[in-house]
Amino acid sequence: MKRLLRLCALSIAMALLLVACGNQTASTPTQAPLAPTATDTPARIVVYSGRSESLVGPFFTQFTEATGIQVEVRYGDTAELAATILEEGANSPADLFFAQDAGALGALAAAGVLAPLPAETLNQVEARFRSADGLWVGISGRARVVVYNTNKLTESDLPRSITGFVDPQWRGRVGWAPTNGSFQAFVTAMRAQLGEEATRRWLEGMIANEVRTYERNAAIVQAVAAGEIDVGFVNHYYLYQLQRQSGNTLAAANYYPADGDVGALINIAGVGILKTAKNATAAQRLIDYMLSTEGQRYFAEQTFEYPLAGNVQPDPRLKPLSEIQTPDIDLNQLRDLQGTLQLLQDVGAL
Repeated sequence: MKRLLRLCALSIAMALLLVACGNQTASTPTQAPLAPTATDTPARIVVYSGRSESLVGPFFTQFTEATGIQVEVRYGDTAELAATILEEGANSPADLFFAQDAGALGALAAAGVLAPLPAETLNQVEARFRSADGLWVGISGRARVVVYNTNKLTESDLPRSITGFVDPQWRGRVGWAPTNGSFQAFVTAMRAQLGEEATRRWLEGMIANEVRTYERNAAIVQAVAAGEIDVGFVNHYYLYQLQRQSGNTLAAANYYPADGDVGALINIAGVGILKTAKNATAAQRLIDYMLSTEGQRYFAEQTFEYPLAGNVQPDPRLKPLSEIQTPDIDLNQLRDLQGTLQLLQDVGAL
């Protein structure tokens, strides 16, 4: 019943987020310093965060300590919070939306509820990691990977494409988390790259191959390390977060599918300011801080994500972004999450 209620809520949320795709143009990223404190900056900002408190709560505390601006945060599922913003309309108390993926940001942008960001903000990030219309910007990068048990497998044992896991040799050996927003964004990307029918066949093939279902990415990594399953589909940073907790003793490693495969999608966690923001100046200050060297170091060192600005280097254990053979997908194409939810329900993954 709990899952059914969640699916209903998500379906309603995604129905509100269904919008058309856009095109993206490129420009040269530059670095801009943290904006100086403005005398009229409000002392408070309201953030709707699709990122969990355990991940970003300390960051907001760090921002307050650095600027004196208080942050009131409403945490929740990214899609559900985006739907809430649309439902609240002009009465929304939110100043800034912090999303865990580009799809929800793109949907809000197309719905006309996000305000344009300054060019000096946008240009700190590569064009592929920001809105084509200048309405949202990526803060950190998140790579899709295949985590595998190093006691049982080497990279040479793994298929070059994620589609290869429908092979009977992987029966009962793979884990996924279809209720997870990042997995759903990945399926949306697969629909964009391979088409609706090919994606349906892959999902049905995985289910026929007895894929194991988990609620969270972290649980998948733990299951792989324990030998419960051999491989799992997750975001890259969960492995490093669990390694830190275990003292780097996990028998697991990340694998990036090759040749531009959708299994190596690079998504973003990003932000946008609402047109109705009452504290827009403070909201911009928060974005500036997120993209500053100090802010980017937080995401690189504390959450093990890819920094997108500030000339900050990622954790040396991470494969450099320049070496990941990512699919040629515009993140603005990840808006149709409602279609993805419907497909996952149709095949029985949800």
